[in-house]
Amino acid sequence: MDGKVVVVTGASGALGKVVAEAALARGAKVAGVDHAASQISATANRTELGGVDLSDAAQAKKAIDAATSHFGRLDALINIAGGFAFETVTEGDPKTWQRMYALNVLTALNASRSAIPHLAASPSARIVNVGAMAALQAGAGMGAYAASKAGVHRLTEALAAEWKGKITVNAVLPSIIDTAANRASMPKADFSKWVTPQELAEVILFLASDAAGAVTGALLPVSGRV
Repeated sequence: MDGKVVVVTGASGALGKVVAEAALARGAKVAGVDHAASQISATANRTELGGVDLSDAAQAKKAIDAATSHFGRLDALINIAGGFAFETVTEGDPKTWQRMYALNVLTALNASRSAIPHLAASPSARIVNVGAMAALQAGAGMGAYAASKAGVHRLTEALAAEWKGKITVNAVLPSIIDTAANRASMPKADFSKWVTPQELAEVILFLASDAAGAVTGALLPVSGRV
């Protein structure tokens, strides 16, 4: 990752922060993009663009273009921005399905479409998405979320096929990520079985590295010990 220019969406979140820090520790230059306001000052190796709604194509393009302009090029896009909702199909709000699609599919779609013209100039271009094990078989209350993450899986496969030989496109499929929010919502769970953000970051950065040049179109389970 040394010297690579990486854009991380959802960079202010529990996973995004860890991925950004891990990429920096490996010598990468990182541009974080998030819906939340920026909390850091730009340095030679890091910049952050806050207040960006990636579900809006124009805002996504403006942010990705600005990040690329700041560092002069782009080598990898890591799409972490997204959301979660738990509600049953019959008792839930149909608008939740639209919200999950916007937060999970459109953010990845718009960021990828905006990044691809820049990535095409890199000799080792990478896109890494975050799917979900839950999207392989939806459980009760997981319909809207699972459907949107299944959309991320199909987006990953389509982009991998369309850009084969030029840009690798892969997705990690975590189970439950060990975050403060997930612990609060499931206080009786066995947290030791969950995948940690650090463990997931290792896999994400492998897929973004030169070492993964022969891997594309993969939906890689990262299920911890569940």
